[in-house]
Amino acid sequence: MGEVLVPVDAKWGAHTQRAIDNFPISGLRVDKRLIRALALIKREAAAVNGASAEVQAVTPVIAQAIIAAADEVVAGAWDDQFPVDVFQTGSGTSTNMNMNEVLADLASERLGAPGSVHPNDHVNASQSSNDVFPTAMHLAVVEGLTAEVIPALQLLHDALAAKATEFAGVVKAGRTHLMDATPVTLGQEFGGYAEQVRQSMLRIERSLPSVGQLPLGGTAVGTGLNAPAGFGRAVIERLAERTGLPLTEAPDHFAVHGARDALVEASGQLRVLAVVLVKIANDLRWMGSGPRAGLAEIRIPDLQPGSSIMPGKVNPVIPEAVTQVAAQVIGHDATVAFCGSQGAFELNVYLPVMAHNLLESITLLANVSRLFADRCVKGIEADVDRCRYFAEVSPAIATALNPHLGYETVASIVQEAGRTGRTIREIVLERGVLDRDLVERVLDVLAMTKGGIR
Repeated sequence: MGEVLVPVDAKWGAHTQRAIDNFPISGLRVDKRLIRALALIKREAAAVNGASAEVQAVTPVIAQAIIAAADEVVAGAWDDQFPVDVFQTGSGTSTNMNMNEVLADLASERLGAPGSVHPNDHVNASQSSNDVFPTAMHLAVVEGLTAEVIPALQLLHDALAAKATEFAGVVKAGRTHLMDATPVTLGQEFGGYAEQVRQSMLRIERSLPSVGQLPLGGTAVGTGLNAPAGFGRAVIERLAERTGLPLTEAPDHFAVHGARDALVEASGQLRVLAVVLVKIANDLRWMGSGPRAGLAEIRIPDLQPGSSIMPGKVNPVIPEAVTQVAAQVIGHDATVAFCGSQGAFELNVYLPVMAHNLLESITLLANVSRLFADRCVKGIEADVDRCRYFAEVSPAIATALNPHLGYETVASIVQEAGRTGRTIREIVLERGVLDRDLVERVLDVLAMTKGGIR
């Protein structure tokens, strides 16, 4: 393709430079976690190749030089040598070759013989971009879900569960359709939030074995051409042992070459989590609204002034950030789903953008879940008296009278309460339709949260 000028101090070569020149699109570089995953794969591939009689090009000496170079990349020593834009060739070949060229240069330097390690013949031996790059994607996503998202969700779950215990006796008006409903406790609501987060963790954990099925060993189209028998399995076993992650060889290479279904599934689970977080954050914003003209049932921690013009105004900034993150993640999922649908025959060529969106979702959700727990949920306080007041004055508590007076009679009591502003208790006692002791027991709002009188 002719000459190409590469910076003299660059560790990359001509293929990378062409990608730099061809894709000046977003200024976004490939995620460091994906670069690390690629380096791990190259490391273990070199070890397997170096021990194989079938791969004569990769001698034990060259293999050790590649391994040492890969260790440096894994440690982050050469992050600045991976400049290719996220939006590049759809197979990720540009980034795979970027890695091959950097490792070849570093390994050659280590051997004291410039050019002695070849990017394709040695570093990429027994591999293709078509199996290596998606393997790196799956590895990075499994690691991100395991090391970032799940621990953050555990922290959020524990914070919500602690509040559920703290608020177990705080009775308040329930709400359906944003209208008054029968009483609940604030603890029950927080317990529900904690369970939603727990279920999200379980969904993500259930997706890990599927995401951990790797296409390595299929080379270009899934047939394994140019790879020794058992190469993929051997490298994957080494990766699993090194990382401690649930990594296995895919049972059918053609399925995982042409499609990225497991990544679409993982993205879907992150979308579910985003929806969960929106529900929780919005409930907290409603309950904390005010302080005079809103519900004001809870006090959300004050973190910063909320207005440049209204003195003393404080906003629920963390719940707002949570919902913004959720919007971004839902958008990412739409991108991942579309990209996943675009597999054609033996290859999906939307890989880099899928990886970018998934890994960014992982980062955003992990970070915002920790912030939500630490800087919002843990500091929430209940206005116990106000919560109980809303429960007591809600016409919905009349529902507990149905077994004693019937629906129609109770409806007339509720209508009178609405017209007059009097309480349900006052009207029932005035009508003399029930004994006072029974009225007090039936209209015990805390008892209603446990199912009421039996």
